[in-house]
Amino acid sequence: MNTYMNTYTDVMTATTIRVTPELRDRVNRDAGILGLTAGGLIERLLDEHDRNQRFAALGRAFASADASYWAEFELWSATNMDGLRDD
Repeated sequence: MNTYMNTYTDVMTATTIRVTPELRDRVNRDAGILGLTAGGLIERLLDEHDRNQRFAALGRAFASADASYWAEFELWSATNMDGLRDD
């Protein structure tokens, strides 16, 4: 069972999703170990997946950066140790 917060009524609603009995048992087992509901575990896993996707996109962006980006990066990095305060 997956739950979500309805943004219009702020009422928790539930829906059924079809999973194999083996997957259901895994979700319930791992949720119990972590002290979560099945929905809470699924939400945590999806949040982690989303975070991993954002970091992968960031990694791809850095990998495709050209020499001029890295030259500017080096110039700005030098200011990190200039002894000046940020405020």
